[in-house]
Amino acid sequence: MARFVRAAMLASAAAAAPVLAQGDLLVAPTRVVLDGERGTEVILNNIGNETAVYRVSLEVRRMTADGKLDEIAEAEASEAEKAALAMISYAPRRVELAPNQPQAIRIGVRAPEGLPDGEYRVHMLFRAIPDAKAPSAGDAPATGVSIALTPIYGVTIPVIVRQGSLRATASIAGAQLVDTPEGRGFSLDLTREGMRSTYGEIRVLKPGEAKPALQARGIAVYPEVARRNLTLPIPEEVAAKLAGPATVQYLEDGEEGGRVIAEAKVVLR
Repeated sequence: MARFVRAAMLASAAAAAPVLAQGDLLVAPTRVVLDGERGTEVILNNIGNETAVYRVSLEVRRMTADGKLDEIAEAEASEAEKAALAMISYAPRRVELAPNQPQAIRIGVRAPEGLPDGEYRVHMLFRAIPDAKAPSAGDAPATGVSIALTPIYGVTIPVIVRQGSLRATASIAGAQLVDTPEGRGFSLDLTREGMRSTYGEIRVLKPGEAKPALQARGIAVYPEVARRNLTLPIPEEVAAKLAGPATVQYLEDGEEGGRVIAEAKVVLR
């Protein structure tokens, strides 16, 4: 009975939080922010039809000016990145999930004494371990070589530790409609200053309309970049609606207050 109640609580927590999905794996929340003292939990859920095994690990990733997250070898990590790897603990590191069976990954943090004020970040990777199936006689071709490719799914979320009272500001520049290889796009530059990242959503508001004409959530600018270019692919009909006077806003995530971080009045062409 206790196990059933625990599973129900985990499923409820996962449903209430923002969720990332890849393959048959759901992960909630999509990011973790710690204050250097208290830990938390991340909920995994297998939405597939078969039991699956996942490995949990930490890795270092750095943001580039175009918003990509490059994986960095531990040997090439900065002192701050090494400190982040050292202060984060988590368990379990390998989980086997039956269909629709949630599992909590406990995350702890122990900031070392004398840790300089700043933001420290690692990325937690949840990767599926493919089932190794022995080939049957019917699988072997009469001649030649047979190769079976098995996709390996993974989900990555940032785990952020903030030490001290940190501030950050941002500004919006260069908002415009652009052509991309995939079609039309909305582009802008986000400039960040301060000792911490910014995270939230972009909204484009048209005069006299309460509902945003364009909205994009989960937009981060990490401390390793001062300026990030963001280009959002949009349908042609949305581009036509955006053209002309508009207000572009960058808002904090609701869990961090939801305030407007930056705003710009623009004319989109």
